Formats: sequence, C-alpha cells, structure tokens
Amino acid sequence: RPPRAAMRLTADLIAKSPQFVNPIRERELDLRGNKIAVIENLGAAKDQFDTIDISENEIARLENIPRFQRLRTILASRNRITSIAPNLARNLTALETLVLSGNSIRDFEAVDALSGFKSLIRLSLLENPIRTRENYRLYTIFKLPQLRILDFRKVKDAERQEAKKLFGGSKGKELQEQMHESKQAKTFDVDDTASKGPSKEAIAKLKEAIANATSLEEIQRLEEKLKTGDIDMDDVKAAEKKEDANAMDVDQ
Repeated sequence: RPPRAAMRLTADLIAKSPQFVNPIRERELDLRGNKIAVIENLGAAKDQFDTIDISENEIARLENIPRFQRLRTILASRNRITSIAPNLARNLTALETLVLSGNSIRDFEAVDALSGFKSLIRLSLLENPIRTRENYRLYTIFKLPQLRILDFRKVKDAERQEAKKLFGGSKGKELQEQMHESKQAKTFDVDDTASKGPSKEAIAKLKEAIANATSLEEIQRLEEKLKTGDIDMDDVKAAEKKEDANAMDVDQ
C-alpha cells in the first residue's frame, strides 16, 4: 500500500476525527496518525477537550495551540518534534500531562520552553536525543520543580535537592550557560529499564486489575496510572493477588 500524502490540520478534519470520553472520564480529541506536518486551525476545537492526541504524525514543532483553559493532556509521541514555542505555556495554563516520547528533541531550549507550564506534573521525553545529554534529568527537574513523573519515573525529593544544588546560584547559572552553548551532546549511558517505561507484563497486570476493580474510584485511579505509565510494583502485586483470589473462588 503506498504511503498517504501529508494532510493539513483543517477544521473539517477536526470535526470528522474521533471525539469521545476516554476511560478516565476525560473528553478526548483523537488526531492520531493523519500525517499532519503543522499544527494549525486547532481553534476549531473550541476548548471542548481535556485531552488531545496528535501522536504518530509528522509535526516538527509544538506550537500554534490557542488559549485552551480546559486542556489537561497532550499526547504527541512519535512525531518529528525538535522544538517547542517559548510562549506556548501562556495558552495552556491547565496542562498537567505532556507526552513527547519518540521525537527529535535534542537541545535544552525545549526544556526552557516547558518551564513555563506551571501546572505540568507529568512529562515524557523518552526516545529523544536530549536524554543522552549530561545532567539532562537534573536540569529538567530544576526547570520544572513541580514535576512528579519524568520519563515514567517518579521525581524524588533527593533529585530536587541535587538539581537545586547543581544549577542554583552563580555557579549553577554558569553551568546552564555552558550546557546551552554546547550543541554537541555529551552522552552517557541511559538506564535501559527506565527508557523502556513499564514492562508489557506490568501493563497487562494493571489491565487485569482494572477489569476486576470493584469501584469507580479504583477504576479511575488505575486508568490514570495506565495512561501516564506511573505503574509501580504495588499495583502489579495487587493485581496478582486479586487474580489468585479469583482463581481460588473458581476452584471452590
């Protein structure tokens, strides 16, 4: 099958794209996989969505998103994004989750642009060249101190303190300037376990827990973890215990 030609993000495409309430009770606009090269005409969405999914397109720059006070989540994995508009945060004051995995971000200017998102608590830059830059994680935590989850790993208080110690004060400012001046990435070994995110087994167990949940509150909590990748061993163990209990009931 020949590849589809690039498409423009038009008001008509927005109107015809899937719009639904997702498993965590958020209204979502699905623009995934449309070969979109440029973000434009999103004003046609009229700030009606909590989540917008623009994954698997051809977007090179995260920009041109109008003032959406409702929007809490942007899913933009597997595009060609290299940069982020510096003033974008002013239009998205409620944004809490931004997934940019599998793009081409390599410079710290992108992190600087993200620092304007004061409500952002979950960020993924997995599979981006910037993750091989020296002090990438600490710099990102320093610039976004409110982050709770970075690249599917919880941000620890010790990391916040280390980041502040490294980048605070006059010496820290000098280090930041040096990092911005160096366009050639200084690399180090990235933790393979962290870069892969949650294992397939952990995701499968969490899905089982959702299927066996006995309350709406539990379903919403687990769906949020599944969406953000914030899956810990306690969730997996709980799912295994529930599975074992169900098996015993069947045996009896």
